[in-house]
Amino acid sequence: MQGSNPIVLVIIIANVLFSMKGFDDYSFLDKYKFQVGRVLGKEKIRMLSSGFLHVDWMHLGFNMYALYMFGGFVTNFLGTISFLIIYFGSLLAGSLYTLHYHKDEPYYSAVGASGAVSGIVYSSILLFPDMQLLLFFAIPIPGYVFAVGYLLYSIYGMKKQVGNIGHAAHLGGTIGGFILTLILNPILFTTNSQLVIMLAIPIILLLLFGDKLKNL
Repeated sequence: MQGSNPIVLVIIIANVLFSMKGFDDYSFLDKYKFQVGRVLGKEKIRMLSSGFLHVDWMHLGFNMYALYMFGGFVTNFLGTISFLIIYFGSLLAGSLYTLHYHKDEPYYSAVGASGAVSGIVYSSILLFPDMQLLLFFAIPIPGYVFAVGYLLYSIYGMKKQVGNIGHAAHLGGTIGGFILTLILNPILFTTNSQLVIMLAIPIILLLLFGDKLKNL
């Protein structure tokens, strides 16, 4: 299996252990979760620590399943160090974008590895654009179609606050994964130029006009 790379398994185990601690100890969860007011203060560690906490087993299971499925593609193609750069860079990018988007909401809080995992998923699709994914576990679609649809849904969800989901972290993570993968493997500008342009357009528009979403 692609996802059986040791470093991927180590990160999954770390997520499980820290999340289980948070399930049973609310003070631990509260101390390390992402919260705008605390992060804007002196507790910057929350931007990373929140990525190893989850609200329940379903939340944890979904993120770790996605990481297991896609993580190996990145490690096998780019290597362990590049994988770690993309994973933690995407996690930080997700937190930074969330902080920017919710900067006027000091009590906004979130947990989860979604930003990091989103970056890994996007990196995988950039590296293997012809991969086939199963929508709803049944409908085969090209990876690049999923990537564009996922990004558009996250933008919609961020505007409408759909569900108890950190859509801003998803978006920040995808942006981080996209940019870091291109920096680490710039030949993609030549080999997959059409896909790079297609994925870059909504990201550029988001960066330019994302703040206006709240006023629409």
